[in-house]
Amino acid sequence: MAELPTFTRDAVLQLSASFNEPQWMRDFRLAAWEIYAALPVPTTQDEAWRRTDIRRLKLDALGPSLNGNARTGPPIPDYLGAQLTEEAPGGVLVEANGVVTQYEVSDALRAQGVIFCDMHTAVREHGDLVRKHFMTHAVRPDEGKFAALHAAFWRGGVFLYVPRNVVAAAPLHSALWATGGRTFTHTLVVLDTNSEATFMDEYASPPGEGQAFHNGAIELIVGDGASLRYASLQDFGPNVWQFNHECGRVGRDGKLDWITSVMGTRLTKAFQTAELDAPGGWARMSGLFFTNGRQHVDLDTQQNHNAPDTTSDLLYKGALKDHSRTVWQGMIKALPDSQRIDGFQANRNLMLDKTARADSIPGLEIQADDVRCTHASTVGKLDEEEVFYLMSRGIPRAEAIRMVIQGFFDPVMQRIPFEGVRTRIFDRILEKVG
Repeated sequence: MAELPTFTRDAVLQLSASFNEPQWMRDFRLAAWEIYAALPVPTTQDEAWRRTDIRRLKLDALGPSLNGNARTGPPIPDYLGAQLTEEAPGGVLVEANGVVTQYEVSDALRAQGVIFCDMHTAVREHGDLVRKHFMTHAVRPDEGKFAALHAAFWRGGVFLYVPRNVVAAAPLHSALWATGGRTFTHTLVVLDTNSEATFMDEYASPPGEGQAFHNGAIELIVGDGASLRYASLQDFGPNVWQFNHECGRVGRDGKLDWITSVMGTRLTKAFQTAELDAPGGWARMSGLFFTNGRQHVDLDTQQNHNAPDTTSDLLYKGALKDHSRTVWQGMIKALPDSQRIDGFQANRNLMLDKTARADSIPGLEIQADDVRCTHASTVGKLDEEEVFYLMSRGIPRAEAIRMVIQGFFDPVMQRIPFEGVRTRIFDRILEKVG
């Protein structure tokens, strides 16, 4: 099947037909394509993109991925899909360019009624359940050019559903290995009332020549009384341009513990939103990023308190080397009736070179009068006194710098309840420190 050169309506139809999708998904894709075609590419004149210039992205030259081949390119590394939790995973799904290469689900999870499969299987076999949640009340196609593009051309990804009153018997784990130049994966997690799950979601690609593209969406639906621990680990190659829309919705007395690690790409622009929709809702967002070379990472976070008696807590930490640049724009929003909320956000940045740059922009939009909302933001350089103190104890300078960096990241690392995830992230940080 030939690749079409641009993101056309015919390409939407060809993609949908290749997966034998039901009519509702085909119609959904076509409606999203109409939105995409009508919207301009964002520029630095748009407030959300003021500090991220994408004029060098050759979007039309990339085109959609209609029939990616998992057998092309470098083999999938062994670490993808490997165990990261103390408890062995109950389900593992590994994809290469949207093609499933490994899939396992334990009998215990199946007996509980847990559904864990790739998104295309979910659309065909669990259509009513997917249709209820797919880009309807978390991420939406009309959120922007790239959200609409994803809705029209998504390909690959994972679906997890945990039924009412079920505590998933073991953690779940998915991984994407991208070698095809363009990927459009979709993650949809739905936890019904009083259910519980732990889910690891990895993204990686080899170093490559020329521009590569990832346009992803992550939707985390946490029902009343449910609890989700979700970790997203991104380590794409330095030629990848990533555009993500990510949203978690939390119901009454629900809990979302959301961990984000961003290590790779040439450029990342991600919108990450926690929506607290009912009293007792709780969300914690923990983020780590390390940039080097000419990397550009822009994380736009929202903590929306849509109901009273809700709590959000965000801590993002990043270190920067060489000529890299990071942008963090954060907002805590409380609606007029959202009284007695507790919202906190903090972003800390460690500059390892004078040529790096970090923009840190916290914000509050409070329309209620009985709230506790605070924010903090810092940008600082490596403390040479700390390095000198360690060196005076006989520690070589390179090792002393690594220890200072480890101490800088430790507060957010302590919020990650999985030793395997902490080890994976910090090992990668040490590689980038050099």
